[in-house]
Amino acid sequence: MPSPQSLSENDRRVVAAWAADCTERVLALFEAEAPGDDRVRDAVERARSFARGELDAAGQIRLRFVAGRAAQAATSRAGRAAARSAAQAAAVAHMGAHALGAAAYATQAAESADPGRGGGAELAWQVASMSEPVKTALRRLPMLGEDPSGPLGAGLLASGALGANIRALQSALDATADVPSGRSDTRSSTDPP
Repeated sequence: MPSPQSLSENDRRVVAAWAADCTERVLALFEAEAPGDDRVRDAVERARSFARGELDAAGQIRLRFVAGRAAQAATSRAGRAAARSAAQAAAVAHMGAHALGAAAYATQAAESADPGRGGGAELAWQVASMSEPVKTALRRLPMLGEDPSGPLGAGLLASGALGANIRALQSALDATADVPSGRSDTRSSTDPP
């Protein structure tokens, strides 16, 4: 049985575009520190290509760590977080929960670049920019820490500032739902029980 963090391929394509949008807002933080390094921008473009149906999941899975390795080229926490956001966006092709990782790292990058203001503004933008299909797909994901079979289980994304960012996103997402906290009620009629 696939992990509930995977999402259907259609849902992954929907949230990949949103994850790429989140990353693109902080991309300049990485590029200012590593102007000749295209790995992070390429990861964002691959996420967009996957969202448009131009790339398959298998091709993306093989390349999902490239942008994460690029984080070593950054000299600041903001630049490293921007690169990791791109890596998470590219990994959405493999598992939909990485979309929340992309958003969490983008929030961390914005907060690191503008302490005390950047993170809150970024989170507000992320929630406001979610289309209804993005919200529906993200509501299908388990809450952070509820399922151990993916990035929302125990691990890097579940702790510290990243975990707080994901919890804030999921809380804001639930606050916009017609049925708050009804994650089990968010399956589409075509999803298996």
